[in-house]
Amino acid sequence: MSRYSIILGLIFLTSFSSTPALSVEEICLSPEEKKLYELIMEYRKSKKLKSIPYSAKLTKVAQTHVRDLMENYDYDNKGECNPHSWSNKGNWSACCYTSDHAQASCMWDKPKEISDYEGNGFEIAYYSSGGANAVEGLEGWKKSPGHNPLLINSGTWSNLEWKGIGIGIYGQYGVVWFSDGEEDSSKIVVCQ
Repeated sequence: MSRYSIILGLIFLTSFSSTPALSVEEICLSPEEKKLYELIMEYRKSKKLKSIPYSAKLTKVAQTHVRDLMENYDYDNKGECNPHSWSNKGNWSACCYTSDHAQASCMWDKPKEISDYEGNGFEIAYYSSGGANAVEGLEGWKKSPGHNPLLINSGTWSNLEWKGIGIGIYGQYGVVWFSDGEEDSSKIVVCQ
């Protein structure tokens, strides 16, 4: 056996012997993300609305977005682009989401672009300089005329039935994604 074959064999074995990353089918939630899901479902129940099933694919999008926001978005100097925007520093197309919603599809298409989710996604986002958390996020969204309707399917959203929800909280950002697209039976794991 040549030295070259041995090196290639070691590289091959090393690449397959490492601990596998969580797949889209196995998304890891933080306890705070799980808490936000439970609070949203309690709120919906108080309005006599059905629970929304977790979607691992939408959660992957949510978790990807909060990390992108934390690492690449300057909330204090945001200019025209609001927190529904995406940087050009990831494996996705950049998106400057403006308050006039002129480029809304650049956000709506992210679930398909990032996780092969069949259906559009609709996001609510929040920022807290002290760090994002479930209770503060939900309370803020409930008071917001632009965010609360997604939580309780009212107004523009009254004719839609959410078939999936994804949640991401990281650093100072929290986001929730809703979709009326495919149902996702992937496994959600709560990690510490």
